[in-house]
Amino acid sequence: MRLIAVTDDRQSVNAVAEKIIAIKDVFDYVQIREKSKSVLEIVTLIEHLQNNGVKKEKIIMNDRLDVALCMDIPTVHLPEHGLPVKMVKERYPHIRVGCSVHSFERAKQAETNGADYVLYGHCFETNSKQGLPPNGVEPILQMKKELNIPVYGIGGITLETLPSIQAVCVDGVAIMSSIFAADDPYSITKKFSEAILR
Repeated sequence: MRLIAVTDDRQSVNAVAEKIIAIKDVFDYVQIREKSKSVLEIVTLIEHLQNNGVKKEKIIMNDRLDVALCMDIPTVHLPEHGLPVKMVKERYPHIRVGCSVHSFERAKQAETNGADYVLYGHCFETNSKQGLPPNGVEPILQMKKELNIPVYGIGGITLETLPSIQAVCVDGVAIMSSIFAADDPYSITKKFSEAILR
């Protein structure tokens, strides 16, 4: 199982950079999801990460294909209603493309269109999707049965809910609030990493 840390777009460039650098040896990937920041701020963030030992292979650029191409980031993650996966894969076949999905049907479509992985959510209740009922983990079972690409889960994943998502044989988990809202992100990320390895 892989561990993806997803930034929460609630902190300054320096603050989020410090947290990512602190946990860079513990996560498998970090998804830069900073929708409110300018392109220049995102570029500054990535430069800071790379200058402090975060390998570009570990960075996933959310939505900003332009930044991924200019910064030579090998993976871009597309929102469900973002750029079409097929278009990106056809024009930039060297780029690894992930896609957010909220159902089995969307996951199947993403794979057909050339996605290299899907990120399914939200699995459990989460503050970032207040008022929206979770989609549960059951659809992952069908995805794992019928898809040939990795399936990751996101949304409300805590140390308490982790066993439920491990039980459906997901390929990895993406975690936002538990890591980036924590006072000690290294300690909690380490706990997740150890729980996943168990």
